[in-house]
Amino acid sequence: MTKTFLPYLLAAVFAARPAAAQTEWQAIEEVRPYSISGKTGAELYQSIGAQGPKAGVTGRVIAHTTFKLTWTRKYEPQGNACVIVTNRPKLIITYTLPKPSAALPADVKSSWDGFISGVAAHERVHGETIKDMVKEIEAMSVGFTVADDPDCQKIRVELTRRLGEISARQRQRGRDFDKVEMGDGGNIQELILKLVNGP
Repeated sequence: MTKTFLPYLLAAVFAARPAAAQTEWQAIEEVRPYSISGKTGAELYQSIGAQGPKAGVTGRVIAHTTFKLTWTRKYEPQGNACVIVTNRPKLIITYTLPKPSAALPADVKSSWDGFISGVAAHERVHGETIKDMVKEIEAMSVGFTVADDPDCQKIRVELTRRLGEISARQRQRGRDFDKVEMGDGGNIQELILKLVNGP
């Protein structure tokens, strides 16, 4: 495997909107394929390098996970305090993954199936960290109260601060996971080597 393959690694890109919560919700998860071409593992990987989604300043990546998070939230003055009485999240997670545009030879298809299965599993871990973040926000914000805030202004500032901390922890979890998966001998590197060196 040459160094030219390494820039096309995975990335998790998190485009979140600020937020808070209630109970009984489920994330909507969708897969958005992008088209690649090739008749060998090496050709498919080269196509990923040319067609893969752009992420940050690192160029193109194999796959990424993004999400849109919005909330239905109601603030209510109670005495001299303000309380969040309604918090319902709507979470849509999108996994962008490569998909060959034409049928593959049988041996290449077998190799590809193993590769894309591993890549998809990697991205699902990022999806789980996003869901965990929303659950943490929900647990923190249900019934969240700020004293001496009858106009419900201070509570918004404090909520935004806490959400920033939770979001930062989630992003760090993603970076730590990627560092292990994409490091020397890591799962993603092994998947790439098997694909590129296979049929």
